Amino acid sequence: MLPYKPLTNNALRCFKNRLSKKLKIRVSNNLNIISKITIARLYTGGTGTESMCGVTATSRHYVDRLFDPDPQKVLQGVIDMKNAVIGNNKQKANLIVLGAVPRLLYLLQQGSSSSELRAECAVVLGSLAMGTENNIKSLVDCHIIPALLQGLLCPDLIFIEACLRCLRTVFISPVTPVQLLYTDPTVIPHLMSLLSRSQRTQEYITQIFSHCCKTPEHQTVLFNHGAIQNIAPLLISPSYKVRMQALKCFSVLAYENTQVSMTLVNVLVDEELLSQVFVRMMQRDQPIDMQLTAAKCLTYMCRAGAIRTDDSCIVLKTLPCLVRMCSKERLLEERVEGAETLAYLMEPDVELQRIASVTDHLVAMLADYFKYPSSVSAITDIKRLDHDLKHAHELRQAAFKLYASLGSNDEDIRKKVAFTQQYTHPYLAAFRNVSSS
Repeated sequence: MLPYKPLTNNALRCFKNRLSKKLKIRVSNNLNIISKITIARLYTGGTGTESMCGVTATSRHYVDRLFDPDPQKVLQGVIDMKNAVIGNNKQKANLIVLGAVPRLLYLLQQGSSSSELRAECAVVLGSLAMGTENNIKSLVDCHIIPALLQGLLCPDLIFIEACLRCLRTVFISPVTPVQLLYTDPTVIPHLMSLLSRSQRTQEYITQIFSHCCKTPEHQTVLFNHGAIQNIAPLLISPSYKVRMQALKCFSVLAYENTQVSMTLVNVLVDEELLSQVFVRMMQRDQPIDMQLTAAKCLTYMCRAGAIRTDDSCIVLKTLPCLVRMCSKERLLEERVEGAETLAYLMEPDVELQRIASVTDHLVAMLADYFKYPSSVSAITDIKRLDHDLKHAHELRQAAFKLYASLGSNDEDIRKKVAFTQQYTHPYLAAFRNVSSS
């Protein structure tokens, strides 16, 4: 639990009076219901969702049960809390405000707690983390990450999986500092050792790695602790989720990293070169997410100098795959990612630019990137309109990147783009939009 300064009786009385006046609610005299740590944070002006407006008697009852002297009643209380917070963000916020998190962490870390109780506590914490970003901030402020990482030392697999699932949920949030994963130098090697425990540990750990590998320093840490050797076999896992997360790991490891890329090109997976495994994952019968991520892996390896630009896996597989991702049949997000990756792949190589310019009518495809958002009069679905508006700028930006890459070296390609009357007007309109914004 977090350290805090005990509040005097006068301070507590002052706090309750202030709270009752401002929020017009009655605060129970039972200090077990509202933990002292939460009161301390509220009294000193805590941030996030520490608003007592939505607190209900039911929420207080759930927290109160966590302090019952009977371990079985505590366990049942945690299970009931788990069921109560599913899909209920208001309930999650209430429980966080009332101090459920420090108590759950306390129970989770106690050696005297049963394995079932510790696992259920981790599950509830994971559910709380699936709420708002303010929920995540509150959990991180309560030092949930060190507590869960410590829990991974327990031999119980169910508890380990529950801790990893919660850690995964916390780390994939944009408000979580990823550096917290690297603070303790023993954490990464221990996570590597847990990869062999189950498919769930493989899925959660690789997803944590892929989201927390943001800098060259992070790449180096993971590389030095055997990420390639440990994760490569997961590419042929029977679980699609495991294969997909392993693939995403390699894409972030290889990005602008010559050392990793040069190592990857020589790796064998079940007696097959890793690059050929990526090629198989780009086949049309594979899920789009897998095709696109595999193409990114080969693109990054190529740009790092590990694969030649005239290699068949680039010219005949990766480039056509990325062009397919630009088709209007793909989701807007996939089209953005496909165009940006294709632009990055061919940026330094004129031959790839020439090939791309005549592949599957790419220039014509890019004209469609400027047709979003769709005409409001033609849209009856508000969600679709919001979606189009959100991605309109990203689509135009991706298209301009690809145009710049296509025409960076070859005058004929520039003429093809600039003087094709059919596609001139969308470009000019887009430029006007950019200029006026």
